[in-house]
Amino acid sequence: MKGIKNKLMLIIGCLFIIIGLLIIFFNIPYSSLKNEFNNDLEQTIQNTKIEKDVFTEDDFRSYPLAIQKYITNNGFIGNQKMSYLNIFFENTDFIQDPKKIKLKIDYNQYNFAKRPARLAYINSSIYGIPFEGYDYFFNEIGGMKGVIGKKIQIFNQKGSDIDKGALCTYLAESLFIPTSLLENDIIFGEIDPFNVKATINLKGISVSGVFTFNEEYEMIKFYTEDRAAVKDDGSVDYIPWTAKCDNYKKDKDGINFPNKLKAIWNYPDKDLIYFDGSVKYFSFK
Repeated sequence: MKGIKNKLMLIIGCLFIIIGLLIIFFNIPYSSLKNEFNNDLEQTIQNTKIEKDVFTEDDFRSYPLAIQKYITNNGFIGNQKMSYLNIFFENTDFIQDPKKIKLKIDYNQYNFAKRPARLAYINSSIYGIPFEGYDYFFNEIGGMKGVIGKKIQIFNQKGSDIDKGALCTYLAESLFIPTSLLENDIIFGEIDPFNVKATINLKGISVSGVFTFNEEYEMIKFYTEDRAAVKDDGSVDYIPWTAKCDNYKKDKDGINFPNKLKAIWNYPDKDLIYFDGSVKYFSFK
């Protein structure tokens, strides 16, 4: 009996040691996925610098009136043309499948004006185990990676449909950093005073969507049918997709920027708001 008790205590002790080691490992700052993100970010920053200059009304003279009013009304005229934009969302609701748990994530994204690029690092946890994601589009390649426990890769989505979807997301956010309108092959066509169709072309990839503006010419919605929903099994389905923006606030330079953003899959039966975030901070460089 005493021997059994000693063995049981030994097993319990080993379990505590293993749990302790896992806790220490999970709290080590180093992460291979975050390191990959940081390396790609540094490379992209070095390769996408914009000449220092300021926005003028003449820059957008040939654009639809709604785009001109957006640029003017939201404080970009007279401000310096930016190379990239950093947006950080904290404690954001995120869900890809309504049958699965909703995550709380921190989402740190960078949008670049020159040569379309967008990089985002996702930090979260699932039942106390660290979960990280890397959502990217640069060098004309899109992808999304997910890692749990800092070591176990649970998905690595890539391919032509992912490239197209990532470029579509870049287009949806292009008005956040208007230098991108001047640096890339983006074509606009007026639908009516508050709706403008946009198409971006990049080395054989072409995606389109519609920007919608309110009466103050804040951009409040982007709608597209060119973005694919990728399921866990790797299958792809093209579902209408909407991005919504509201709660605009001015920064220290007078630039009016949305502080609430939602990403929505418009499924036939009902909408799925899979990203519902409040901007913790944003900055232009």
